[in-house]
Amino acid sequence: MFQQAGRGYDMAITQFSPEGRLFQVEYAIEAVRRGTTAIVCRNKNSVVFAVEKKSSELQEQNIGSEKIFKIDDHIGVAIAGLTADARVLIDRARVQAQVNILNYDERISVKDSTLNICEYKQAFTQNAGVRPFGVSFLIAGIDSNNKPSLYLTDPSGAMWGYKAFAIGSGAAEARAYLEEHYKEDMSDEELKLLPLRTLKELMGDNLNKNTCDVALILKEDRTFRLLSLEEEEELLKKLETS
Repeated sequence: MFQQAGRGYDMAITQFSPEGRLFQVEYAIEAVRRGTTAIVCRNKNSVVFAVEKKSSELQEQNIGSEKIFKIDDHIGVAIAGLTADARVLIDRARVQAQVNILNYDERISVKDSTLNICEYKQAFTQNAGVRPFGVSFLIAGIDSNNKPSLYLTDPSGAMWGYKAFAIGSGAAEARAYLEEHYKEDMSDEELKLLPLRTLKELMGDNLNKNTCDVALILKEDRTFRLLSLEEEEELLKKLETS
C-alpha cells in the first residue's frame, strides 16, 4: 500500500507534521512555482509589471489568461499560481481600497493593501474545512508621498518588500538576472525594458506581444495602466535595438 506524501499530516490544514511543517501550505506554494512567470521592478519613481502569458489560438484575447490586475488607480498586482484564487483576493482588495477612501478620505497605501491580503491568506492556513490560496502576488504602486513600493505575498500569508522580484516557474533564473542587472537609480525608460529583458532570457524567441503583458505606474500621473498590444510591440522593438 502506497504511503501518502505527507504521511497523513497533509489530511488537515490545521495539523503540523513532527518537523513543524504544514504540508497543504507547501502544496499551495508548489502551485505558485508551476505558474507562469511574473516580474515586477521599481526604481525611485515608477513601477513596471511584466508577465508571461499562455493562451491558445482559439482563445479570446485577454479573457481568462490575465496575470496582471488593477487594485486601485495607484496599485497593481502581478500573480503566479491559480488565477481563480487570485480573483477572489483581488476583489477583496478592491473593496478594501474603496472602504479606505470612504472611511479616511484618502487612498489606501500599498503596504496596507498588502497587509489586508496577507491577513486573509493567513486565516486560510489555520481553519478546518478550507485550503490555502494557491497564488502569490507581487503588489506594487505609488503612494501619496510619491514613493513606489513593491511587496511579495505567498500562500502562507507572509510578506516581503523588494526593489525587483520574480515569481512563477522561471523565478529562479529571472531573479538571478535581476540581481545582476537591476540598478535602483535606473531611468524610467531603462526600467520599462528590464522586466522584458528578463522574460527574454527565459522565453527566447517566444517572447512577443501575444505572449506577455506589461503594465506601468509612472510617477508623473501615479495611475495604473495596462499597455495595449501596439504599445507592447513598440517596447519589444526598443528591446531589440537597445
